[in-house]
Parts: sequence; C-alpha cells; structure tokens
Amino acid sequence: MPHFVHYTKKYPIGQTFFSVYSIGYSLLYRTAFLYVGNKEDALDVVQETVYKAYKSIGSLKNPEYFSTWIIKILIRTAYRILEKNRKLTTIDYETLVNLQDHKVIEIHQNIDLADALNILNENDKTAIILFYYHDLPIHKIATMMDKPEGTVKSYLRRAKIELKKILEGDNHYEQNMV
Repeated sequence: MPHFVHYTKKYPIGQTFFSVYSIGYSLLYRTAFLYVGNKEDALDVVQETVYKAYKSIGSLKNPEYFSTWIIKILIRTAYRILEKNRKLTTIDYETLVNLQDHKVIEIHQNIDLADALNILNENDKTAIILFYYHDLPIHKIATMMDKPEGTVKSYLRRAKIELKKILEGDNHYEQNMV
C-alpha cells in the first residue's frame, strides 16, 4: 500500500485504487480476522471496507496516508459488524494455520494469543494490532485512534500486562474464556 503516491501519477484513480488494494489485500484480511475471529466475517469486513473506501476515495486528502485511511475504515467496519452480530467470536483453526507467517511459533500459541486478543477491550486490542501486526509508529496509531500519544502508550502497556496474565494462565481469564 505505500506505493499509492507513485501509482497516482501514472494511472487513473480507479485503476490506482485496485492496484493498491491488491497489494494490501492480505494485510487487510489478516487485520479483519484479528478483529472478528472467523473467515466469513473477515471476508465481509474486507469487502465492505473496500466498497466504502472506493466510494469515498475522493475524500482522501493526502494519498500518502492511504494505508492509514483504509485501515481506519476497516477497524470501524469490523466493530460495526461485531456489534451487529453480537456473537462470541471463535477461531477457525484451519484459517489460523493459513495465516501463520512464521513456523517458529506453535499453532497452540497462536490460538491462545488470538483468544487473548479477543478478551482485551477495543482500545487495547486496536493499539496492539496496529503496533505489532502493522508495525505502525505510536504517532500514527494515535492519529488513527484520535487519541494522544501518551494514551496509546498506556493502551499498549496495559494490553501487554493483560496479555501476559492471560497467556500465563491466570485462572480468572481462563474461566472467562470457557
């Protein structure tokens, strides 16, 4: 997605949009999956995000912020779909295996981490996903979340503490997950 500015100089906006989209599809899908927890809803989130982004591409003021802009749309769409479905998300084992980038981490650890992420509150979860999965700097996360940088740092710190408690097997969290 970072090549958006380069594309806009060469191609019309519609062609540019789909070129950039095809480059970033797997990142959008993985992010959606982390939020909704299953393949079908993740595909719905990506589809609706792309539709919304395409319809409002003209409102994007700075093309260099395309990836930030579309991820923000994706996050809002994922939360809207989760709210609409109001269901407990479950992890589809096969999908998680296919999403795995590094074979070093065992599948069980990935399932535990995905479950642990689903326990976090929305702000903590968003901060963790954007920081660790998208490698975004804190100032960009703060802009996307419309929060001060210090608040984002607090979200990250709190989320790491909570994840550590959850993954180390704190009984309180294990009972909530069942």
